Amino acid sequence: MQTLPIIAVVTRETRMENLKKRWVTTSNVKFQMQQAASHEEHRLKRKRRKSMSSMSEDNFDLMIAAASDALSDEDELREEDQIYDETLKSLLYEIDLGYPIKEIDRSFISNFDFQRCVAVIVFGQDGLVANVAKYVGDVPIIGVNPDPSRNDGILLPFEVKHSRNVLQRTIEQKSKTRDVTLGEVTTNNGQRMLAFNDFFMGCKTHTSARYTLEQNLATESQSSSGMIVSTGAGSTGWMSSVLNMAGQIGRMLDRSSTPERLIHRMDWSDRHLMWAVREPFISRHSSASMIGGLLDEGEELVVGSQMDGNGVIFSDGVEKDFIEFNSGSIAAFRVASQKAHLVVN
Repeated sequence: MQTLPIIAVVTRETRMENLKKRWVTTSNVKFQMQQAASHEEHRLKRKRRKSMSSMSEDNFDLMIAAASDALSDEDELREEDQIYDETLKSLLYEIDLGYPIKEIDRSFISNFDFQRCVAVIVFGQDGLVANVAKYVGDVPIIGVNPDPSRNDGILLPFEVKHSRNVLQRTIEQKSKTRDVTLGEVTTNNGQRMLAFNDFFMGCKTHTSARYTLEQNLATESQSSSGMIVSTGAGSTGWMSSVLNMAGQIGRMLDRSSTPERLIHRMDWSDRHLMWAVREPFISRHSSASMIGGLLDEGEELVVGSQMDGNGVIFSDGVEKDFIEFNSGSIAAFRVASQKAHLVVN
């Protein structure tokens, strides 16, 4: 018997829900936040007395108030939590088109069979879209912004009031989608991981990563703070920070060198990846001539671990979902054949 396609709605816990997991009740959350604010107020007052600051009393009081508000705004968390719950209820009402609807918390997305879905609605923040995109295959993704006043929503082009019409058009295959290139890494022991934004390879502690690097028959042994492999979607994130740092240092040493010269503009659909080594160290056993470049479709960047422990590979900043990458492990990074399909406005 053929099963009816379903609509998946991927959700996330609010900050208040996460804090209540730790401190059990809302009143405990409020108490802990007030304690933090009080501690910061006393710290700033002690610091002012020791430094004999010339800051006026009014300006100092304003600084104290700003620090206190930042650490104890329990009302902000309550409001955020309430808005999320209310808009989620509205969303579920709006998208009732007769198809079964399945709510999935983000902690379960890696175990859910998205191939049963006619569409996937992501209801959270931009990072949730990036995480979901790695698991849904060719199923179109509709990003709905639960709180436009708080979320940038670069990957969340729709509000709840748009959801019914957008979903209907998506089911009828009339909606416009934007294809996003994903990165892929596979290891010699059969593990595989995708990235929407970027991969990190290195040590999960603040120690140097040791490894061999090979691209297009050029090889090198390296010791560094790790390596970033970025897609077009991720090229304005972590990768841009690495390039900006290199550019600023270059500009200090050579005024003709600017960050803009180092940044390769990539579109989300570009079928290549960019990679960069972080803080490479030159020694008798390590070199730094291969510190970055482009990885075209069909090419591989092969990395062999020389770490005796704590070596990891993870994607999109999700550190707890990692591949162990210690001595004996070989990883190949490439452009993935799978793409993400984001429904756009």
